[in-house]
Order: sequence, then structure tokens, then C-alpha cells
Amino acid sequence: MKSDVSKAPGIRARGRWSGGRPAAAVVMALGIAACGGDGGAAGGPGGGRGGAAAPTPVETIAAETGAVSRGVTVSGVVEPIRTVGVNSQTSGALLSVEVEEGDVLAEGGILARVDQRELEAQLAAAEAGFQVAEAAFQRAEQLRERRVITLPEYERDRTAYAAATAQLDQLRTRIGYATVRSPIAGVVLAKHVEAGDVVGNQTRLFTLGDVSTLVVRVGVSELDVVELNVGEAAHVSLDAFPGRVLEGRIRRVFPSADPNTRLVPVEVALDTGAGRLVRPGFLARIRFDLAERADVVMVPGGAVVGAAGAQSVFVVQEGRAVRRSVETGLTSEGRVEILSGLTAGEVVVVTGNNGLRDGAEVRIMAGPESGVISTSTGSRRIPAEAGA
Repeated sequence: MKSDVSKAPGIRARGRWSGGRPAAAVVMALGIAACGGDGGAAGGPGGGRGGAAAPTPVETIAAETGAVSRGVTVSGVVEPIRTVGVNSQTSGALLSVEVEEGDVLAEGGILARVDQRELEAQLAAAEAGFQVAEAAFQRAEQLRERRVITLPEYERDRTAYAAATAQLDQLRTRIGYATVRSPIAGVVLAKHVEAGDVVGNQTRLFTLGDVSTLVVRVGVSELDVVELNVGEAAHVSLDAFPGRVLEGRIRRVFPSADPNTRLVPVEVALDTGAGRLVRPGFLARIRFDLAERADVVMVPGGAVVGAAGAQSVFVVQEGRAVRRSVETGLTSEGRVEILSGLTAGEVVVVTGNNGLRDGAEVRIMAGPESGVISTSTGSRRIPAEAGA
């Protein structure tokens, strides 16, 4: 039977509606339509092989149980547990400075010496005056016992002796100040003077630090600090050691917040081993684990789709992706806590779920770590011993 191509409605060829001899595109379209009829008959109600959608390739993983915690990270500077400023307690020229920055000192170690020659001369005069006052007082005691002198005369000599003793002690103390000593065992953090400088009373000479324990003081929000307790662990990372996490402990939580920032100071002490690697002044980032929970259902963050409040996952069942609404909780290290809607062991789609439709047939691109293989009838779990 001859087909009248010129009367085929809705067929366009080379920019115009064909009204006479059919163009090549028209012949091709009619040929496809003719073949489609045979294919539909061969394929039955399903429309043949040409009408079936190809399975969507996806990657899956089994939901598992684990521990999750909400974390907060704050930054601070590494400091010695104690920092002490050493000031001059007498005036004069510095004869010598015995230390440099970085020197380690024991308690009582000599830092500097101040010229004490003037004080030594004053001490010699005071010692002479003390000897005269002491002799006069001893003589007055003997005369008083024999009632040779009156009580006012005795009191005068006793008072002169007491004043001479006090003056002598004062000068000896001032001479002791001429040798500047370290009040603590630690490290010289800063040296503010040099030999030959003339210093006055209370001039800052050195800054010392007790580095037996290094601490980091950080400010924590009042919403988070209520979950921190003294002695709990904290994770410390430093720019000086990228990729390395050091351990610390919360040493103290301050009783009040800063009125300007509304942050509560928290002091974290580094462990002894970590303290040997770190120097005061390093920038540290402290991570605190909050609201930790164990034995919760966890899935990778990529498995969860949808906006907050309407989140879901795709569960693979008999070779098809079934959309399952879930309620999520905490997120930790790329994993999401599932509060409801999913149980441990169920296989969920982690890659390829963007644009995936509920009920769509999937082809699982499974790796050994996923514990899932694809079969002609769907997917199944591999036992751990079989996977080995």
C-alpha cells in the first residue's frame, strides 16, 4: 500500500512544512515510526526495549552505629602557666646582665647585678653607728641595775640601739637587692635592659615564664561552656604542626564571663609530652566535644538529601531506590546522626542520589568497603567473613 507522505501532518523538513515530495528527515521519521510499531508488538505492553529507562548508577553504604558529639572550636595563644615580671628594687647602674632570652633558670638564679658601692659605704657607716649604740645600751643596762641613771636616760640609749639595728638591717637588705635573682624556675621570655643602663626603683628588667606546664586560654560561649568540666579532654591543633592533633585537659573554667564579649575564659593545659614540642606564642585551635552520645545510627552526610525539616535518604530495596523520610541529629566528621526513619544495617545511597526518583531502578557501583554487591535481582549484603 502506497503512503501519501505529503499528507502527513506535523512533520517539518528543512525549515518548512512539507507539502510535496518528502524530504530525507520526513522519510527517516516515518521509518522510525514504522519500526516502532514492530518493536512495540515485540516488546509487549512495556513498549519494547527502547522505552525502558536505564538503571541509575549509585554508590551505597550500610548505616552503622557509632558515637557522635557536637564540637566547638576556638582559638587562642599558647602561654606559660605563670608569667612573672622582674623589676629592679633599687636604683643604680647595671654592672652586668647575666642572661639572654631563652635561658633556663632555677629558682634564685642570678639575672643581673646593680652597682652597690654606694650602698656598701652606707652599710659601713651604719655598722659603726650600730657598734656605738650597742655599747651605750649595754652600759646603760649596767648603770640602771645599780640605779645610777634615771629611767628616761636608760630608755634613750635603748631606743638609739633599736634604731641603729633597724638601719643596719635595711641597708643589708638593699645590698641584697643589688643582685637581681629569679623568683621562679623558668625561662627568660624577654630582657628589657642591657649592661650599663641606669635603672630606677621598680624599673622592669626581665619577663620570666614557668614553662613546666603550657596552657591556652580561650573564650567559650555561655551556651557551650555549661557543658564543659574541669579534667575533660580537649583536642589541640597548631599551625606549626599541620595535621597533628595534640591532647590537653581543661585545667579550669573561670567563674564569670567577660562583660564585653560575653565569653567565659577556659584554660586548657597541654599534656607534658605535647608541651615539649610547643613554644609560648604559638597559635592553637582548641576543639571541645560537647553532647557526646554513643550507639546511634550514623550515615555519611552525602546520603541525606533535602532541606532541614524535610530530609530523607534513599534506601536500596530489591534493586530500587526507596525514598525514606528521616530525622537527623548531630553532625560529626562528615557523618550525620539519624534519630528516626532508619535502622543500622540498611543500605543507603551516598553517591548518585541527586535527581534520583522514588522507586527508580539503580545499579550499585559497590566497592569492597561498602559491603554490598549488585546482582540481577537487586543487591545483598556481604558477610564480613565472606568479604575477607
